[in-house]
Amino acid sequence: MQKIPSVNLQDFLSDDSEKKKVFTKQIGTAFNEIGFVALKGHFLSDELTTNLYKEIKHFFELSEEMKKKYEIEGIGGQRGYTSFGKESAKGKKEADLKEFWHFGQYVQNDEVLKKQYPENVIVSEIPEFNSIGKETFQLLEKTAKYVLRAIALHLGLDEFYFDPYILNGNSILRPIHYPPIQDKPKGAERAAAHGDINLITLLMGAHGKGLQVQNHNGEWIDAIAQPDELMINVGDMLSRLTNNKLKSTIHKVINPPEELWGTSRYSIPFFMHPKAEMKLNCLEECIDANHPKLYEDITAGEFLTERLIELGLIKA
Repeated sequence: MQKIPSVNLQDFLSDDSEKKKVFTKQIGTAFNEIGFVALKGHFLSDELTTNLYKEIKHFFELSEEMKKKYEIEGIGGQRGYTSFGKESAKGKKEADLKEFWHFGQYVQNDEVLKKQYPENVIVSEIPEFNSIGKETFQLLEKTAKYVLRAIALHLGLDEFYFDPYILNGNSILRPIHYPPIQDKPKGAERAAAHGDINLITLLMGAHGKGLQVQNHNGEWIDAIAQPDELMINVGDMLSRLTNNKLKSTIHKVINPPEELWGTSRYSIPFFMHPKAEMKLNCLEECIDANHPKLYEDITAGEFLTERLIELGLIKA
């Protein structure tokens, strides 16, 4: 596959059962063959998207001293600010050329779970940053819920299989700033080749060259979405759950040509995580004589902890 397919969520949401069936097949095939799809018809408005980018730029333009007061020790970067050069891809010693922020779950009607998650960090200097971040988080979470319903149908599961696991799940909205490159990077990239940890990722900001996806032949393909599209990919948790039927595709953000080193890049992934207790044991529907079980049994919480240690965000 040499091109990222495009689908429209409104087909799945329509009353036309045939459109819903076609959407389910298209997204299932795309995730099976390359692990990425471009999605139109999501719940984000143009106005909200514009305002979100404006507020994110405001935050990253704050002084280093001001930003660092929002860098919270001891929570593995799960909320608030993570400064430049702190995160590296699995197996890579060079840190990625980025800084980022984390909005986390806004737990509803579950006081026990609310105490398990770190609280969201409030930026006092930019009130709109907090409210627009929350609205974006919730609309991307809503979009992801329907994508997972289509995936469940594709796998032969009940349509609502994922719903109880993602309700109040440990999801993250991560506005990322790739600052202008000052000196020639020594082996470092804006985001080195990696697979995502979670179930699925919804990415805003893949509208220009930079994001690349590796196909099954080992070739790197430019993944460029239209302005009204989100780029969606399978994460490692969903890959484990489906015994690699749905593939977590390796991707990266390459450095721009030298003449564009002076420019910033912004991208905003939403990482859809389930609750920690969800079992990622390979589904029986995805195991047969030709596809033996590939992974050990593990919960989502255990798997997340393993990966955060590998990324250097928490200590073993």
